[in-house]
Amino acid sequence: MSDAKTGPFPWTRAWTTVLPLLALAVLVPTWGRYLSVALSVVVGAVLVGAVLAAVHHAEVVAHKVGEPFGSLLLAVAVTVIEVALVVTLMVAGGDDVSTLARDTVFAAVMITLNGIVGLALVVGALKHHLAVFNPEGTGSALATVIALAGVTLVLPRFTDDTGPTFTGSQLAFAAVASLVLYGMFVFTQTVRHRDFFLPVPTGGVGRGPRDDDSDGHADPPTSRAAWTSLGLLLVALVAVVGLAKVCSPAIEDGVAAVGFPQAFVGVVIALTVLLPESIAAGRSAARDNVQTSLNLAYGSAMASIGLTIPAIAVASIWLDGPLDLGLEAMQIVLLAITVAVSVLTVVPGRAKPLNGGVHLVLFAAYLFLAANP
Repeated sequence: MSDAKTGPFPWTRAWTTVLPLLALAVLVPTWGRYLSVALSVVVGAVLVGAVLAAVHHAEVVAHKVGEPFGSLLLAVAVTVIEVALVVTLMVAGGDDVSTLARDTVFAAVMITLNGIVGLALVVGALKHHLAVFNPEGTGSALATVIALAGVTLVLPRFTDDTGPTFTGSQLAFAAVASLVLYGMFVFTQTVRHRDFFLPVPTGGVGRGPRDDDSDGHADPPTSRAAWTSLGLLLVALVAVVGLAKVCSPAIEDGVAAVGFPQAFVGVVIALTVLLPESIAAGRSAARDNVQTSLNLAYGSAMASIGLTIPAIAVASIWLDGPLDLGLEAMQIVLLAITVAVSVLTVVPGRAKPLNGGVHLVLFAAYLFLAANP
């Protein structure tokens, strides 16, 4: 085991303590103000630092509680940022907020299912010959994501109501169904069949045996360190949500300035809030722990849909204007291709670099088409 102060997860780092507090201090004087370009850059840098601090503290708490609770904690923490940011931007109003929730949730799905999964598989397979994971647990996670995406993002396009919107009763059903599916999965992952989501202990075909101590994990943090990190994680999340709201006009202006469609704002939001997941997944894959990476990716996709849609459904009571959830034709095609490729990736329980590369190409196609529809 690595020493707790010098291993890959050192529990005491000055910058991870200072940045959440600094971000909160920056938030107070900038809230409600229109920022200049220079000040927006500074606030953006502090925002990124707060995100990195948040992922560190989430990893500390996650390492204390163990898998799969750690992956669940990080996924929910990141989704809280996304939900709060989407709701605050919709309340603030502006151009095309009716599709902001849809674009952000779809972006999160494509980033997780293609970007994070592809990154994890490439890193794990290149470094350890094959990326090995449990197809039973991962397959059930993927099935839940597919069901959630189909009910909340695809069906609105094909209902009898005019346009890509749900009626009030349909939206209520979709919100309840999302919560039920997500709750069922969490129960399965953490209680009923927790062993299906634990890291695979040994290598597969074409791999040598893995030393139990070769994953680079540090000793678990003390209870005091874990509680401290939990408190700093909450501070970081509040600061990230607030600073993202402060930076939102700059994000929208920047997207417009480069000539991208307004829907690309949702992509920027999702990329920002999923940065902690991407970092954590890459680290886990490098330590030959691809199962944790996939738990993070699919768990984030589920949390993004299963928590965002119900929150938006409740917020829509007070929001003016329509709430468009139905995907466009091009987005449905990308989702269908992603589902087919994901199933073929998950079924064998192991992946080559090629599998990850296919997902990354799909992710690149999504980003390109989001900017150039």
